[in-house]
Amino acid sequence: MSHQKRVGIAALIWASSILLSRVIGLVREAVIGRTIGGDGTADVFWASFILPDFLNYLLAGGALSIVFIPIFGTHLAEKNEEKGWESFWAISSVLVLALGIIVPVLWLCMPWIVPLLTPGFSAEQFDHLIYLTRIILPAQIFHLLGGLLSAALQARDKHAIPAIAPLVYTIGIIVGGVIGQNAAGFAWGALIGSILGPFALPLLANIKFGMQWRPTNGFIHPDAKTYLWRSLPIMLGFSIIMFDDWILKREGSFLNDGAISSLQYAKTLMRVPMGVFGLAVGAAVYPTLSRLIAEKKDPEAYQLLSDAVKRALILALGAQVVLSVCGTEIAKVIYGNRLLEGQHEQIGTALAWISIGLWAWAAQTIVARGFYARGNTWTPTLLGSGITALAIPVYIYLRQQNGIYGLAQASSIAISTYVIVLMWWLQKIYQPSKPNHLLFFIRVVPATAVSIAIGLFVRPHVDIQYPFIKGALIGSLSGFIYIILILVFQVQEAKEVLRKIQRKMNRKR
Repeated sequence: MSHQKRVGIAALIWASSILLSRVIGLVREAVIGRTIGGDGTADVFWASFILPDFLNYLLAGGALSIVFIPIFGTHLAEKNEEKGWESFWAISSVLVLALGIIVPVLWLCMPWIVPLLTPGFSAEQFDHLIYLTRIILPAQIFHLLGGLLSAALQARDKHAIPAIAPLVYTIGIIVGGVIGQNAAGFAWGALIGSILGPFALPLLANIKFGMQWRPTNGFIHPDAKTYLWRSLPIMLGFSIIMFDDWILKREGSFLNDGAISSLQYAKTLMRVPMGVFGLAVGAAVYPTLSRLIAEKKDPEAYQLLSDAVKRALILALGAQVVLSVCGTEIAKVIYGNRLLEGQHEQIGTALAWISIGLWAWAAQTIVARGFYARGNTWTPTLLGSGITALAIPVYIYLRQQNGIYGLAQASSIAISTYVIVLMWWLQKIYQPSKPNHLLFFIRVVPATAVSIAIGLFVRPHVDIQYPFIKGALIGSLSGFIYIILILVFQVQEAKEVLRKIQRKMNRKR
């Protein structure tokens, strides 16, 4: 099977799964919005994920597949599956021991930790935050072990179960909230969902594919040392990819009730196209990219990466157009009427500002893998840490000047700066013969800006009371203009994307 076909199949699996995941995620947000609303209680619920997510990040949970796939895949390529499972047990034993110490310590120290996470909360909110965080915290054990199990499947080009597992997790949150009808119900749902989805599903799949029990001393195993070394920069660094959520919630705690929820709801809407057009492509490309790098085919690897980025951006920028012009209507449809007065409009405006960085959120999931496939986890982390340090004063200043919208603006500035630097550095490493990203952006950025401007101009003149119909009309018009403009501006990648979509539609017919 060719590289392009293998990537295409994997991309289809991940795109379908992530699209479904984002849809289910919107259902989750809708249930949360219609159950606990968008006031201070909702702010506390969203803040309860700060510490668990950070723990996952600290132990390289977000990079489990990135670091582990090349290690496990190398043993499979050498026809030595036994050694691959030996590596798995060595690495997992180290992680389990670390979590067995860290989780109880954090659980006990919560009263001293939460004031540092959200210093703007009241004493009552602190107590509620401690309670919810203690429920969610143990879920990270199952997320981390499940991440290793999913990585073992991906190394075999088995993508279905790793793609489905997060769906079960999200459904668990929904079910918990529906049963409990409060924030604690959603928290318990997150814990139970982490067991059933991210952990249990890939475990059963690996057993089916011949998982071997190879217990070993992880601290002296060479693959465990390799894993820890490659994960170390991610553990020690504070990249904007992770810290953006925390900074938004921390600074949002100084604003009025509902600010954290509005930012969370806006960013969730932005994450739908980010996941479908960025995460899906990145997850699909990575195994093939790692294989090309191992075979010393750098030019072919860079071309694969470059094409993937540009095609993902064509779709991501089109999504930005739609989100920017009808965000308020989308918020009304998704989150219902339990939000605070004027909060739908607040979410829509925040979404328009956050969506300016959508291109970068989508691209970074692919671009970073150009480093990780080479075993280089230090460069993205060091660059991201440096940009985060420079960006923190920008978040604080813009929050003071423009409130919630200033935080949305700072988020877009930080992620865009990070990805621009990352792409420039990656080009220095691969040294392609014909780099052409600049020409691509010169063509697509004006098309995006003009489409948004026309949509915002038309929006006040569409006097329709039903938000779904109004949003659909404005979004469709703006999206159609975007398609016309990228074709007029001769964006070659856009023609290829449209041809692929047309071929798939013809096959279905």
